Amino acid sequence: QVQVVESGGGLVQDGGSLRLSCVVSGGTFSDYAMGWFRQALGKERELVAAISTGGSTYYTDSAKGRFTISRDNAKNTLYLQMNSLKPVDTAVYYCALGRTLYRSSWYYNAQDYNYWGQGTQVTVSS
Repeated sequence: QVQVVESGGGLVQDGGSLRLSCVVSGGTFSDYAMGWFRQALGKERELVAAISTGGSTYYTDSAKGRFTISRDNAKNTLYLQMNSLKPVDTAVYYCALGRTLYRSSWYYNAQDYNYWGQGTQVTVSS
């Protein structure tokens, strides 16, 4: 049974930083492309960043230059370092896993991910 557990969310002021972590157990971590999604109140879930099994990364335009996604296969852990946070970043952030055979690829769509964490709340005050 695959378990996905996020942590690191919280309340931060405009311009502050947070580091989210996602610990995976019960599966072969290195076989999954991984992504961070977020869902703000009343809005659709959107992809923030993704990383392939080989370490290639993708960022949505709003995250570029501010967020960094990384993975540590030895620790079965995914990270999202978030700097220069803005109130518009306020959302529940979700870690997601999608099995892939290609080391250079990632998934853009939520429907392509197989496992999800419970989410962690990030709130950025004005």
